[in-house]
Amino acid sequence: MDISVVVPAYNEDESLPELCAWITRVMEANTFSFEIILIDDGSSDKSWSVIEGLHESDSRIKGIKFRRNYGKSAALNQGFQLAEGNVVITMDADMQDSPDEIPGLYDMIRNQGYDLVSGWKKVRHDPSLSKNIPSRFFNWTTSRMSGVKLHDHNCGLKAYRKEVIKSIEVYGEMHRFIPVIAKWAGFKKIGEKVVEHRRRKYGVTKFGLERFVNGFLDLISIMFVSRFGKKPMHLFGLLGSIIFFIGLVIAVYLTYMRFFMDGYRMTERPIFYFGLLAMVLGTQLFLAGFLAEMISRNSPDRNHYLVEKELK
Repeated sequence: MDISVVVPAYNEDESLPELCAWITRVMEANTFSFEIILIDDGSSDKSWSVIEGLHESDSRIKGIKFRRNYGKSAALNQGFQLAEGNVVITMDADMQDSPDEIPGLYDMIRNQGYDLVSGWKKVRHDPSLSKNIPSRFFNWTTSRMSGVKLHDHNCGLKAYRKEVIKSIEVYGEMHRFIPVIAKWAGFKKIGEKVVEHRRRKYGVTKFGLERFVNGFLDLISIMFVSRFGKKPMHLFGLLGSIIFFIGLVIAVYLTYMRFFMDGYRMTERPIFYFGLLAMVLGTQLFLAGFLAEMISRNSPDRNHYLVEKELK
């Protein structure tokens, strides 16, 4: 199969028929073999009934229904597991992403050798204060911290080589950082394409400003797990040793002053409590690293690595 289109949907019953018809029109015009996977993320409207009707009229349209709202990451992860296309394209169900971009994205994956291509909504139709400005700051911060230079990390319109989505797991609210996750999984050819951003035709936005706070915390989590997930002692042990050593130096200094200077009362010095605190914190961090290392060593995927090629 050429293309799998994965579409998470939450209360989008009005837009789904028009979106699927548009995708089908583009696919048939380009003679692609394809499937459309619609994930109903616990909608409270008629989204699932619409998906059932679309499936009955065209078996290439498939559906997954969650019992409750789990979020976009869970929906994408479930869609990735079901996808069979050589190229997997994700887009939002609100019709702000244009299916006319699909051939260009497909070409960049299959013919230009990209592992992942992210859309860049260079011209946006969102309120500038509530979305554009926070989004630019978020994208700048993510690019600087992760090393993945993209203008629009949060764009829902993306294309992936099949091997990418079968090699990564998306959970929590990590869908914003799939390019970062892919990079740390060893997929290095990541690009972007300027895409059309359309005005919302149906419904209302499902995201608020809190997504930027949650996104920053998720970015820190990804950076930590990617770098130290299999070697936690390298972080906690190092920090603990440094802090403990600082406390030890302070303790040796105060002990020397206590014995060689008459009337010196080290417990009356603020530095005494700082040194004591440093030794306690250093010990706790070292023990935390030691325990994390033991847990990591006993993890069932401790020797799980992504093998690109093998000759036998």
